[in-house]
Amino acid sequence: MKTKLVRIVKSGSLFILILFLQSCASAPINLEIAKEKVSEYYESGQYDKDAAKVVNNAISEFGKLKVGDSSAVVFDIDETVLSNYEVIKELDFGYVPGLWDKWIDEAKAPAITEVKKLYNYLLGRHVKVIFITGRKDYQYSATYKNLTNAGYKNFDTLIVRSKNEYDLSAQQFKSMKREELTAKGYKIIGDVGDQYSDLNGADHGIQVKIPNYLYIIK
Repeated sequence: MKTKLVRIVKSGSLFILILFLQSCASAPINLEIAKEKVSEYYESGQYDKDAAKVVNNAISEFGKLKVGDSSAVVFDIDETVLSNYEVIKELDFGYVPGLWDKWIDEAKAPAITEVKKLYNYLLGRHVKVIFITGRKDYQYSATYKNLTNAGYKNFDTLIVRSKNEYDLSAQQFKSMKREELTAKGYKIIGDVGDQYSDLNGADHGIQVKIPNYLYIIK
């Protein structure tokens, strides 16, 4: 029996672990084994290697573009520039809203090293960096603090959800915010995220998909 793809899908307040198998049998893999495979992927160095490939390809693509004063790249935050793997594993790959909020308030999520390399490259080319996150307005200060603590000290804008945007899907929210930025005069040349909902929709430029086998957000 060969593993084809491992994903953890967020559904409501739960993370559902799904393992697609290449096999003549239809029985799923044991949940504990699936969790072990996800842990091995992140802790063996394979995640770092995969992220490095994505970033190196992105740098090559951005290097082909002419950059102007209004050029900007949009970054997602969670599992894109900051890693929450520590707390997700502590929660046994589950989701507890109160504990998640506490983690965000602590502002100690580390930078994802390879993505930080892309961030530094873009700053070196004088590209504006904009963060758009699904985190909520009451988490703005902690998020700002965590970004700066992790070394993301130079950026143009940090955008979080306001109360009237809580119920929008991730793709609706992020696409809408990119449209608003374009209307303000920014030229978005790229979009970096760990979810396809970070990347799809209006005004995305070069789409850079960071690996994530922990959850899916639509």
